[in-house]
Order: sequence, then C-alpha cells, then structure tokens
Amino acid sequence: MTRQVDVDIPALKKAFEKDGYLILRNVLPAERVAELNAEIDRIVGEEKEALAYNIYHSVERSPAILSLIDHPQLLKLIVNLMGYNIQLHISHLTVRKPNPNDRSTKTSSFIHWHQDGPHPKFPRIHGLTSLYYIKICYILSDMSEPNRGNTKIVPGSHLLPDYAPAQTNVDVPVDGEMQVCGKPGDVFIFPQNLWHAGAPNRSAFTRRQLFIGYSPIWMRPIDYHRASPALLEGADPIRRQLLGEISDNCFKYYVPEERMVPLKSLWLGDEA
Repeated sequence: MTRQVDVDIPALKKAFEKDGYLILRNVLPAERVAELNAEIDRIVGEEKEALAYNIYHSVERSPAILSLIDHPQLLKLIVNLMGYNIQLHISHLTVRKPNPNDRSTKTSSFIHWHQDGPHPKFPRIHGLTSLYYIKICYILSDMSEPNRGNTKIVPGSHLLPDYAPAQTNVDVPVDGEMQVCGKPGDVFIFPQNLWHAGAPNRSAFTRRQLFIGYSPIWMRPIDYHRASPALLEGADPIRRQLLGEISDNCFKYYVPEERMVPLKSLWLGDEA
C-alpha cells in the first residue's frame, strides 16, 4: 500500500536548498512499516550477531525494500531536486541496538561528523561542495526522542564555505546542531554535502533506518556496477532507469536520448 503524501514540490525545494534537509511525516502507513521491519528481522537474522549492522545493497535482499526506490510522491520530489537523469545510488540498512556502555562494534555504533563522498573529497569551488547525491532516510523505529541513535545534522552547513565542525567527536555539541527525530513511517531527506553524524544509541530502543540514495546516472553507484537480472525482472521503464539500465552505450549515460530517461515525465521544469 502506498500512502498519498501531500508534496508541495516548489515549497519543499526552496526549503531543501536553504536548510539542506527535509522531514516528511507519516509517509509510510503502519502496515508498510510492519512489512519492512519483518524483512529487516529476516535480513539481520541471516547476519552474524552484533550490536550494530550496516547492510549495503539491501534492495537485493528484499522485494519490500526494492519497492521503495520508486515511491511515487518521493520519487517525483527527488527528480525535481536533482533532475531526471538519475539512478539508485545506494540502499543502506542500518540497525543499532541499545549500547549504553559504548561498546566497540565492528561496524561502529556511531559515526563522527562528516560529509558523504569519496576519498579524496569531491571537488570544491569557493569552499563549497556541490550536490552529488541525495538520500531518503526511512525511519522504521521509534526515534521520536533524541539520543536513540538519531542522525545529527547542522542545518545550512552545505552553504557555508570551508565549513567543518570544530571537532569530529559526536558526543561534544557542535554549534547549530540538531537531532533528527521521527516516528516509524516518517522520512528524512538530505544531500551528501550536508554535515551530519550518527549519534550513539544509549537508549532502550533499537534504531532502524533505511537509506535509499539517488545520484546522476553518469556516476558510479555504491551498491553495484550493474543491476542483477533478479532486480531487473519485471521492472517497468522507470525502475529500469533507476537501476541504471538505459543503454549499452556508456556515452548515453551523459547525454541520454529522451526515451532512455522516462523519469523526465515527473520533472516540473524551471517552475518547480
């Protein structure tokens, strides 16, 4: 079931460009959240027992997760934030069990302040990094209060030339920081150039967040070089584009023919 989300794209685009993030409430209905959490239980059950899990390419592990990549209202929003020549960049499932004593874990129970990107960094112009990809974070556990392993952000930091937090330790407050709070079914949207961190989970709640990211189709995705036949089976043209299957001619990734990018049908143009 897909819930109809009231998406005022021009207003959301303006807020996103200014603040560097969006929070949308009640995007997924309770039954969809329950379905996804059942799948997460299964996936985590296939992994070695741990306090924290980072599971990449999670669309390959679950049809329910795969179904999120083309959520109608959110995909239209992403197209109008980024343009229509885009693809799935990452599908990253994170689970953080309660860890009040900050025990060290293989995958790390928290992540210090950073911008996403490669090593070395994305190029900068006048101290600013451009937008290269956007992630939708589906909140799947009760994170309505802070200090439950919430994502921390510094709103507007994507627009501050040569900005970096005074220190990277997520336990030490940074000027202007906030914790993203939400209930199961809410979503949080942010670009890779916004400064953010993953706080420790010292609560009694298990943090569950699923990050579905999008990038230009000419950029290498993180999860795979080419989508598997299983992912492509039965895919409609929009999903095939999102999975990077538009042409055998790699030059077309840079200058696609209109028929190769059906997501253009969702683009509102300059008026958005």
